[in-house]
Amino acid sequence: MDHPSIEMIFFLVSIGFVASFVDSVVGGGGLISVPALLSTGLPPAIALGTNKLGGTISSLTSSISFLLSGKMDVKLVKKWFPLSLLGSVAGAYTVRLIPPDFLKPLVIILLIAVTLYTLFGKKRAVRPTAPQLTGKIIAAGAVVALLLGYYDGFFGPGTGSFLLFAFLLLGFDFVKAAGNAKALNLASNVGSLITFALMGNVNLYYGIPMGISMIVGALIGSRVAIRKGAGYVKPLFIAVTTILIGKQIWDMLL
Repeated sequence: MDHPSIEMIFFLVSIGFVASFVDSVVGGGGLISVPALLSTGLPPAIALGTNKLGGTISSLTSSISFLLSGKMDVKLVKKWFPLSLLGSVAGAYTVRLIPPDFLKPLVIILLIAVTLYTLFGKKRAVRPTAPQLTGKIIAAGAVVALLLGYYDGFFGPGTGSFLLFAFLLLGFDFVKAAGNAKALNLASNVGSLITFALMGNVNLYYGIPMGISMIVGALIGSRVAIRKGAGYVKPLFIAVTTILIGKQIWDMLL
């Protein structure tokens, strides 16, 4: 593994903090961290695997917070947690089957698509009442958990937003939907991280500094979210994401 320079560590720590800060407020932190890791020169598969290290640490921190506050449907999460994990293992393994020369432009296309969804996707109104979960809804949710787990293992950015939207569709209030989403996101992060690690696609020297700073960013970002809301950070999200994706396109065209 390549050892990063002091300047590179500072870059990774800064980006990790910004990514998790933004993720805790408006979601989409992976849209910042993945292109940042690609910009360091890491191959696409290793960039995706290394991003999972920070994502796992961040989602674990968030999941524990929601669980301790009682803002998680533990009974339901237990049903879908294994499916999300298995889906992510399959998704991460798929990355191994795709040639690097094809994977990088595919990653850039997916980054742009998920960024546009995050910025312009319609937000569903929150229901004040508890959802009525029938057998069909639980089965449909299981399929969603499996598919989004696969997506998270294969690519990742935006998974938290998709899961949140899915739980809102089921009728959960925003806070509990966020707690459930974080738990399933943790499952898919763990499954894909283990798979990427077994394939040798995780750079610990890059991932650990970024992961530590992501804990700090998530804790501070959640406090800012409570006080000032998502609108405060959205311009930062747009600016950083546009710059990083733009750099990837520029490097690919040269």
